[in-house]
Amino acid sequence: AVPTHGERTLGAADAPVVMIEYASATCPHCAEFHVDVLPEIKKIYIDTGKVKLVFREYPLDQRALAVFMLTRCIPEDKYFATVDLLFRRQKAWTGENPKPELLKIMKMSGMSEAEFDACLTREDLAKAIFETGKTAREQFGVKGTPTFFVNGKFVDGHKDASAVTAAIEAALAAR
Repeated sequence: AVPTHGERTLGAADAPVVMIEYASATCPHCAEFHVDVLPEIKKIYIDTGKVKLVFREYPLDQRALAVFMLTRCIPEDKYFATVDLLFRRQKAWTGENPKPELLKIMKMSGMSEAEFDACLTREDLAKAIFETGKTAREQFGVKGTPTFFVNGKFVDGHKDASAVTAAIEAALAAR
C-alpha cells in the first residue's frame, strides 16, 4: 500500500529484499537504529543492491508529524540525509522550544524560514502522513516504532536491532 504522498526509498528498485521501516521522528529507538544500525545495513545490503529500504512515516505525536511534514517539503534527494541528521540531533529539538534547532536543520537542506512556516500549514501533507499511519495500524498491525517488515514478514527490531539483519540474511538465503 503505497502512501498517497509517495514513498521514500533507498537502494535498487529491483533489490531481491524489501525492508519496510515504520518510524517516528521523536522515537529514541528509531534514532538509535538510524544512527547505530542503519549505516551498516546500508553499506552491506542497500549499497550493494541486495536490499531496498522503504521508509514510512509513523508519527507518534504532533511534533513527529511536524518533523515529517518538513522532510516532505524538501527536495527528495535531500530526504534521507535530512532524516539522518534529525535522528542524530533528536535530543536537541525535542526540548521545550524545537523551532530554532529544526529550522537550523531544515536550512541545511535549503529550506527558508518562510518555507518552513508554510510547510507546517499544509493540511494535505498532514492528512497524507496520518493516513500512512492509519493504514499501517489497520492493515499491517503496526503498534509502535520502529517496526520492520522484511519481504513482507514482521520483524521485531525494537529490542534487538540485530533481528533486522538476521531477517535480511534469511530473506537473501531463501531466494
